[in-house]
Order: sequence, then C-alpha cells, then structure tokens
Amino acid sequence: MTGPAMPTVAVAGAGAAGTLTAIHLVAAAERAGTPLRILIADPDPHTGRGVAYGTTDRRHLLNVPAGKLSAWPADPGHFAAWLAAEGVPGAGPGLFAPRAEYGRYLAHTLAAASARARGLVRIDRAHAPITRAEPTGSGVRVTAGPARVDVDALVLALGSTAPCTGWAPDALARSSRFVADPWARGALAGIGGTSVLLVGTGLTMVDVALSLAGPGRRLRAISRHGLLPAVHADRPLPQLAPPVLPERLGMGELRTAIRRHVRASLAAHGDWRPAIDSLRPVTAEVWSRLPLADRAEFLRTGSRRWEVLRHRMAPAVGARLSALLQSGSLHVGAGEVESATESADGIEVVLRDGQRIHAEVVVNCTGPRCDYGSAADPLLRGLLDSGHARPGPLGLGLATDTDGRLTSTGGQQHALWTLGTGRRGELWECTAIPEIRAHAVALAEAIAARLSHRTPMPAAAR
Repeated sequence: MTGPAMPTVAVAGAGAAGTLTAIHLVAAAERAGTPLRILIADPDPHTGRGVAYGTTDRRHLLNVPAGKLSAWPADPGHFAAWLAAEGVPGAGPGLFAPRAEYGRYLAHTLAAASARARGLVRIDRAHAPITRAEPTGSGVRVTAGPARVDVDALVLALGSTAPCTGWAPDALARSSRFVADPWARGALAGIGGTSVLLVGTGLTMVDVALSLAGPGRRLRAISRHGLLPAVHADRPLPQLAPPVLPERLGMGELRTAIRRHVRASLAAHGDWRPAIDSLRPVTAEVWSRLPLADRAEFLRTGSRRWEVLRHRMAPAVGARLSALLQSGSLHVGAGEVESATESADGIEVVLRDGQRIHAEVVVNCTGPRCDYGSAADPLLRGLLDSGHARPGPLGLGLATDTDGRLTSTGGQQHALWTLGTGRRGELWECTAIPEIRAHAVALAEAIAARLSHRTPMPAAAR
C-alpha cells in the first residue's frame, strides 16, 4: 500500500467525463497554486474517448455543433479552433465533426493543461479499472489492478452501463448471432449476412445502420414506438427564453406549458426546435421540482418522445439515414420482441403483434443504461452494498448533493463524487457535454476547496 506524496485525486474512468474532470482539476490547482496529483484509472488504452468517442467510423458524427463543445466554458471557440488547426474539413462553430475528433481533442486539451501546470500538477494514468473504494477518515483507499492507493478524493466518471439485454428471449441472448453490445471492441466488424435486425431506433441504431449499410444488405429496425431521432436544423435558429412555469408544478401543468411554448415558437419562427432548446438551462430545476410520482410517469410515458426531440441527429446524418430509408435498405417500424428461434441460417424473431422477422444477425441498439443499482461493475457494487453510496431517484445514477458528492445510506458524505450519468436521477439532463463540462468545473472547485481547506472561489474557465 502506498500513500500519496502530495494531495491526490483519483478519477475512475478516462472517457469524456473523466477527462473533463481531470482538465478542470488541473485548472483549479493552477489557480490555487497548490500541488496536486491526479490518478486516472481506466483499462482503455486511450484517454478522452470512452464509448461515446471511441468509434473510428467517420460517418459517426457529433450531435452537437463544435461551437457548443469547448472544454473551456469561457472560450466557446476552443474546440472549433482546434479542429481548424488539425486541418479538419469545414472546421467552424457550426460543424458536426466526426465523434472520434472529440476524443482526440479532449486528450490533447488535457495534455496541454498538464504541460502548463508542469511542476505543480502530476498526472498518472493507470490502465486498469478501480475495482474497490473504501472511505477512510480523511479520504479513500482505492484498488486499481494490483495497486492499493490512499487518495484524498475519488471521482466516479463511469458513464453509462452496457445496454440492457433483459428484453431478449433466452434463445436469442444465447445465440452467437446476437450482438449484445454494438460498442464492444470489434462487435460490428465481424457482422456478415444480408439481413440484420436492429432492436432500438434511437441514436445508437442510427450509428449502427450507417456502419452496416451496404449493397445487398437489408436492415430492419424496430422499437416499442418506432420513433427516430429528430434532425438538427441546417441553419442557425433564434434563441428563446425558457417558458414561465407555474409555482405548483406537476406533469399536467408542465405538458401544458411546454405545448404552449412550442406553439409560440412555431408561430414566431416556423420551427419547434428553439422551444425545446430553451428548456436546457432549466431542465434540472424543473426535474427537481416535479413530484417523484410525476417523474416516474414521465419515464414511463414521455421520456422517449423527449429523447427524440432533445437529442437530435446532425443534418448530414439525417440525410444519410433518409437515403437509406428511401432506397429500402433500411425499414423502421414499431414492434416488440416476443420470442426467437435459431436455425441453421439465422434467427426467426416473433413480435408481440404476431409479425415474424427472419434475420441472420440481431443487434441490440436499445442504448446505454443509467440504472447503476443493477450494474455489475465491482466498484459500484461495492459502494452500494456497503452503503457508502445509494441509488439515485427512480434507480437512476447515484444520490448526490449539489456538487455531485455522493451521499450514503446513512446520510453521511465521504470524499466521493460523480458526474454525468452518475447524476441522472437527480438532474435528468446531465449526459451531454455542456452539462458534463459545467459539472466538472463545479466538482473540481469543490474538491480543490476541500483539499486546501478554503472557501470555494468562483469557477473560472481557464
């Protein structure tokens, strides 16, 4: 066992959330002039990519334009400028860049921040997961691979868990023709055959369809509602103020207010998108004001429609998908899997309405999960089983305070923080980069204040 020679923060996860956390921990230490060691632990050989930005398919584009994805809140053009410096065609604030570029950008930005703070901040990268965390009186003892290290704080930047396969009948789940997680390394590379069934019709399905489409191949996508993500406008849209919401807020009042707001946007601008986008700054507050029963109702009856409107496709992606639909290469419809039978030449899937679909391969495109309470990850399981963490509202993410610090089953707080998917139950809208970035800034300041025993200073951007 080793103890830190300087204040140390461990970050579990090297994807976007973990890398943004490290970037802003460096910045906070630099502003305070205090030494800091950051240990980033993740088995991925790369930093900054994770599942979201690990794809190498250039057809997989960001669903937010570059001007909204800077790592630095006070320098919104930072990512667009980096793209231009890297020679990416069309670089500018309106570009929906390939997703792989954002992973490279985050790694470059962390390296640049670290170089500026050299001599003050040290970054160590462990290519192993943190599998155990035991709060101590002053910090946390973490296990990463064979090493056990005492750190002053631990940030869980674990992202979403693997897609749910509970909907898949046993015969399908056991089949070698079933791709349970399309983002597992090499999962799509070996897919052959001319007929592929995609279960799920959200953004995951869109990416998988773009990767698998080809001459002679028929793709069919189904989901309970059969809804596709909306498409971003191909032009700048006006910005609207959020709607005025009633003091007493429930799902009925909220739906009425949003419908009125959308109608006003359509009347004034001929487009519903400004109304939906205007909700972004107030979504977390609205979510926290809703009674728990209303939040549960939203998850059952309204969340899919919200995702369709809120998390949209890049215009170029929408055009490619439209071409696949028009050519007949892709068919999208409503349906739920009831049973499956494997044969020598494929799998016959029976839907609940009696339809039968023969496919040579079935790909699970239902998307990532946010229910940490059922995750198999040993770090999460250990924290939840010991009571050092507890599930967030409705089983989404973890229970946290306003800075993302975890609360235990007994109400105590240890030196444990989370962000991104880990705060889904508390905030709902917290998995897109603008929200993750804001939470990384606040979290870094809270940890820096704890380490230096000072009052948090206002979060600066650089």
